[in-house]
Amino acid sequence: MASPQYKRILLKLSGEALAGSKGFGVDPSITAAIAADLKPVVDAGVQVAVVIGGGNYFRGLSGASKGVSRTVGDTIGMLATVMNSLQVREAFRAAGIDAIVMNAIDIREAGEYYVPENAVRHLEAGRVVIIGAGTGNPFFTTDTAAALRAAETGCDVLLKATKVDGIYTADPVKDPSATKIVKLTHSEALSRGLEVMDSTAFSLCMDNSIPIIVFKLLETGNLNRVVTGEPVGSLVAKG
Repeated sequence: MASPQYKRILLKLSGEALAGSKGFGVDPSITAAIAADLKPVVDAGVQVAVVIGGGNYFRGLSGASKGVSRTVGDTIGMLATVMNSLQVREAFRAAGIDAIVMNAIDIREAGEYYVPENAVRHLEAGRVVIIGAGTGNPFFTTDTAAALRAAETGCDVLLKATKVDGIYTADPVKDPSATKIVKLTHSEALSRGLEVMDSTAFSLCMDNSIPIIVFKLLETGNLNRVVTGEPVGSLVAKG
């Protein structure tokens, strides 16, 4: 592996990506593939925090449309991220990666309670820290949680892994005329209303000068290429 360009990264994974073609739950072949891509990055000395969504099990907004209050729905969604975090931790450990789960809500049997200073100590010790339960509060997405945790733990970059190879002017799956945006600023992403992340997440990264790289997850070696500074995906950075 070439020399890493970042000392500490935050990797944001979506719950939907973990489900794969099954559409629900976690596909072990996908978590194993993520672990295999992450192993050389960790072995190169890069400190890695991970935040995972819960959309493969439950979404607060969709629950609200079916009679579940937004607060309760988001709480269920936070628990879904904890389930994902535990399954990803096991895949990482099976690949020889020292990984722990820290949660923003206190579930002692499912990991440590998240405290930024303790998370940093684990990162400095070479452990991958998987942070579950979002922000611990309703009405915030896991993208916002990822931005917040990146700021709290002093990450150099937020890496958002998606199903496509970057940011597009529209959903390329639905709109074949959509074009890829290779680089833009946080304020441009906000003003254009790009839906790859919510506005709160973009704002947090902008206020804390955290660059965002959006890249395709399930493409072998992509994570390695991103960490070593190759031009992969789309970059959102300070202007």
